[in-house]
Amino acid sequence: MGRGGPKRIHGGGVSLVGEQDAAVELRGVVKRFGEVVAVDHVDLTIAEGEFFSLLGPSGCGKTTTLRMIAGLELPTEGTVSIHGQEMGLRPPNKRPVNTVFQNYALFPHMDVARNVGFGLEMRKVPGSERAELIDWAIGLVEMDGLARRKPAQLSGGQQQRVALARALVNRPEVLLLDEPLGALDLKLRQQMQIELKNLQREVGITFVYVTHDQEEAVTMSDRIAVMHEGRLLQVDTPENIYEHPTTRFVADFIGRTNFLAATVAGADEVVLANGDRLQLASDRPTGEAVAVTVRPERLTVHQRGQAPEGLHHLDGTVDSVVYAGNAIAYTVSIDWMHLEVRCPATLVGDRMAVGDAVTVSFKPEHATVVSEQ
Repeated sequence: MGRGGPKRIHGGGVSLVGEQDAAVELRGVVKRFGEVVAVDHVDLTIAEGEFFSLLGPSGCGKTTTLRMIAGLELPTEGTVSIHGQEMGLRPPNKRPVNTVFQNYALFPHMDVARNVGFGLEMRKVPGSERAELIDWAIGLVEMDGLARRKPAQLSGGQQQRVALARALVNRPEVLLLDEPLGALDLKLRQQMQIELKNLQREVGITFVYVTHDQEEAVTMSDRIAVMHEGRLLQVDTPENIYEHPTTRFVADFIGRTNFLAATVAGADEVVLANGDRLQLASDRPTGEAVAVTVRPERLTVHQRGQAPEGLHHLDGTVDSVVYAGNAIAYTVSIDWMHLEVRCPATLVGDRMAVGDAVTVSFKPEHATVVSEQ
């Protein structure tokens, strides 16, 4: 079934996809509903065999984008192509895709086997071939022995597996998934994240996955597109998006972080609000107000004046200390803001206390300049 993993061209730290490797391409795609612009001039290339996530808050346009790939909505402007073929007005059942929805959409009166094989039956696939494909798909999602059960006799996780099997049995070129784990409890959702990624590796099909859950996207994806107000803000690997966000929104949406107000002083320097200078590269123009973002786990707290040389230092006072199991979370007040610091849990005697005078340090390479947009 697989066509092999995605081949990438690397440039400027961003993973790019060559056109010959594209499973899905969107060019200049706009979707309007009356006066509302739901998707705003999106250009996107998704690689063959890639697990690609569209990530963003509710109303950002990610589901509308997925529905345009599926053919459930048509673009107001622009084109959608799958494996080089422009889809145009082609209806959903004529596109080489299948979609898995959050509500599973299983037929309650059919057992697992009939639910999985429904699409094959509609396509009039011969009985012997249909039975073989149904057995293959049920085995793929580890539902052997449950083929005769009705949906009401299955757990939420089992129903989700049936929905996946039904989508995969047709051997689509691209599988579209619209928040498929949203109805599951946290523990089962985390388990299914691992299973879903392993399943994608096994079948080798391009997965396009919509979610508002940052952990889901980071855990499973080869690349992520962060969307906000209908626009793509950043498309990159999970690590690059987490460690090197390009905008304040992306940095804030992908995990917890600190923002230090700053001004660009040159191509390789910013000045913090307290006057400290940091050697950090930026493509923003000189004089522009920006933010320097540093993740809480990249900060270290020391007794005042005891931070090692070679790091950037900010003096402050501990406002709060929270034990979080494997970490200690500090809030440190400095002259012009509060910092969140997250350190590995240590012996009680090594911990800071509320009111302690401290120095917070970080390596400049762990800080990133982001635009305020």
